[in-house]
Amino acid sequence: MSFPYLTDVLRAIGVEVPLPIPTFGLLVGAAFFTGKWLAGVAAKRLMPALPADTMSNVCFIGFFAGIVGARIFHLLEYPREFLAHPVEMLLSRSGFTIFGGLIVGLIAGAWYLRRKGAPLALALDSVAPALMLAYAIGRVGCQVSGDGDWGVAVNSAAPAWLPDWLWAQTYENNIAGMEIAPPGVYPTPLYEMFMSLAAFGLLWSLRRQRHAAGWLFGVYLLLAGIERFLIELIRVNTKYTLFGVEVTQAQIIAVAAMVAGLVVIWRRASPRSIAAPG
Repeated sequence: MSFPYLTDVLRAIGVEVPLPIPTFGLLVGAAFFTGKWLAGVAAKRLMPALPADTMSNVCFIGFFAGIVGARIFHLLEYPREFLAHPVEMLLSRSGFTIFGGLIVGLIAGAWYLRRKGAPLALALDSVAPALMLAYAIGRVGCQVSGDGDWGVAVNSAAPAWLPDWLWAQTYENNIAGMEIAPPGVYPTPLYEMFMSLAAFGLLWSLRRQRHAAGWLFGVYLLLAGIERFLIELIRVNTKYTLFGVEVTQAQIIAVAAMVAGLVVIWRRASPRSIAAPG
């Protein structure tokens, strides 16, 4: 069952109050402000001399630039549909690619930090755990609203040790307005939430490691790439043929993220000369 609007959530618990507020938007907002708070906490430890409003401004700039980037990358993923229906796709409430948002948001944030003369590598380490936690919360929004970000159709029964709802769902009343035949599709937003929370826990536990600045962000890139590459194996998405192999746009970017992450981890493995305070 999906709950596209707050009205649907209240109705499920027996309260009839018309509140047509999108649950996806609410959870994206929760993801942003949670990530912003966590990034601020980390920045205060790693960069105590940095003005408090700098990291807050970075988060807002990255967020709004990321929305634009997410839509642009979505349009690039569906060029024929965009050329056929440009206005509808530009104004649609759906159709955002998370990696596009991440790439454009990080570029915009890095540009702002450079202008302010802030240490970019330390800032990236500050936002690494926050980005992963925010992603997990955002995927809850996908799951609750039923925005079409689910997996391929399931054609086998659930393993005995796994609950049916964690194996397949039909997403009734989903905001995408699609009917899914039983037994349903893989609830990939839930899988991504679990994997992202695990990755966040790892990043949080590694945040005090005395590696050179930027090392933790390299770990983030590696984990984010692995998570997304794996989920694409069972997720609905447009596929391309690259060197005779079928891949999605997200998998191509995920591989680039993993390679970049490994390079950063290797290059930044040396200990810091001075440990971060706290």
